[in-house]
Amino acid sequence: MFPRLGAIVVTGHSAGGQFTHRYAAASRAETTGPVPIRYVVSNPSTYLYLDRTRPSPAGSCSEKGCTGEFVEYADGRNCTTYDRWRNGLEEVSGYAAAVPTEDMKKQLVSRDVTYVLSELDTLPLFGFDSSCPAMAQGPNRLARGLAYWHYLRSKFGAQHKLVLVPACGHNGRCVYTDNRTLRVLFP
Repeated sequence: MFPRLGAIVVTGHSAGGQFTHRYAAASRAETTGPVPIRYVVSNPSTYLYLDRTRPSPAGSCSEKGCTGEFVEYADGRNCTTYDRWRNGLEEVSGYAAAVPTEDMKKQLVSRDVTYVLSELDTLPLFGFDSSCPAMAQGPNRLARGLAYWHYLRSKFGAQHKLVLVPACGHNGRCVYTDNRTLRVLFP
């Protein structure tokens, strides 16, 4: 039907970024078609962790690296839901429940994923998730995204890419009109 179709890009910002990220882990579409699929995850409030570790509360991350390690979440006793579906792989529900967790891990790590993060997305605005499981991932969207990108690369060997967009807060229009993002969406 589309003989010149070279790639499919699934992307979303904020809550759409959360959907895109989890879809990259749980979708079976990529295993059935001849067209490559790329995932562009922009400024989600939370990420899907593949094990029980989270960023060390004493550490911080930048584009170059993290000062802390990823450790078993220290407050797991008081935050018993921190590793449940959407934030972790316990009690997976919805369409993802049909996908074995080991498959989700392999799929997410091996897929073509780019994280687009706004350098000024550091305020708890616009639907920011401040629940206990979300706060286990970091204090703000930028910190969570940087930590997660390093987490997948260091613990699982993922070759995911990172794009930092300067002078943008939590604003989809600002992110999607930036030349760095446009080059990812339309190489």
